[in-house]
Amino acid sequence: MDSKSRKQAMEELSQKFEFRNIKQDEAEQAVAIEQICFPPNEACSEKHMRNRIAAAPELFLVAVDKETGKIAGFLNGLATDEYTFRDEFFTDAGLYNPKGKNVMLLGLDVLPEYRKQGLGRELVFQYLQREREKGRRMLLLTCLKSKVKMYEKFGFVDQGISGSTWGGEEWHEMSCTIVMD
Repeated sequence: MDSKSRKQAMEELSQKFEFRNIKQDEAEQAVAIEQICFPPNEACSEKHMRNRIAAAPELFLVAVDKETGKIAGFLNGLATDEYTFRDEFFTDAGLYNPKGKNVMLLGLDVLPEYRKQGLGRELVFQYLQREREKGRRMLLLTCLKSKVKMYEKFGFVDQGISGSTWGGEEWHEMSCTIVMD
């Protein structure tokens, strides 16, 4: 997408959505969205989602529909100095290091009625921008093979099969360098 198209798409989405950190009283919405967006074996549990929101709300970017006031989607993660994704990031918010140079992305969730509008792409783009401004080095995530091409379009590089066995699935580990040393 060229910069003019990118700017136009961003303006359209910013008219419809407010992009900001999650608020503690929105945890219930986030839990419900996670259950809708992921199958039971992959979805984060209510307990772990609430713990993550309590520990790192600044790493939880939400898109709020300005018309309804409800969350339409979100992207969340935990900062760390680690360079390899491991399943414990999903379940242990205590691994969060506020000064960590890397972010392990733990979920891109967009409600079905908001898909195919560029909202997921915009969440990733805004997340990359704000973490770059914080001086983070890299974002890492795991995804199913069917999502690799989508994340490559967002600037991520496929590192191959991950060591993650979350939900009994085979995952690809992907990374995006945002600040060079």
